[in-house]
Amino acid sequence: MSRQDYMNISEVQEPPLDYSFRSIHVLQDLISEEPRTGLRPLRHSKSGKSLTQSLWLNNNVLNELKDFNQVISQLLENPGNLAWIDLSFNDLSSIDPVLTTFFNLSVLYLHGNSIQRLGEVNKLAILPRLRSLTLHGNPIEEEKGYSMCCAPCPVSPRSTSVGSPKQTAPPLKCGNA
Repeated sequence: MSRQDYMNISEVQEPPLDYSFRSIHVLQDLISEEPRTGLRPLRHSKSGKSLTQSLWLNNNVLNELKDFNQVISQLLENPGNLAWIDLSFNDLSSIDPVLTTFFNLSVLYLHGNSIQRLGEVNKLAILPRLRSLTLHGNPIEEEKGYSMCCAPCPVSPRSTSVGSPKQTAPPLKCGNA
């Protein structure tokens, strides 16, 4: 992708690819499921893939992110440009490492899941652009240290000091890491 292509994509805020409230159990179901329609239509590439930077999978019954990259690659023209993923109100018990491969991710909603270990949050420390992370409504709220580590988004202060995409941030120090 050329610099001009990247600039054109990043300047336009497309509506999300919205699969919320679809009772999705496995990610493979997204391929045959129609996304919800919003006020503005989704734009698609010549190959028929969505040009959006936002994926909403909230309010489903996902308990794992198996085949996430493969499925997303079939739906999005530029999966690496994903900036917003909403996985809230599912049944995820951990933060899948696949989420750490989306270096343009700036918003990640994980509230209302079943995440139990505070140390799971540390996986996200390598995301240089992550600015908004929601974790409330998970069992980790009951862990000692949650309010110090996660009530204010733990990645915000750390991520603003990251200079280049190749530079990695120091790991977060949260609870039972």
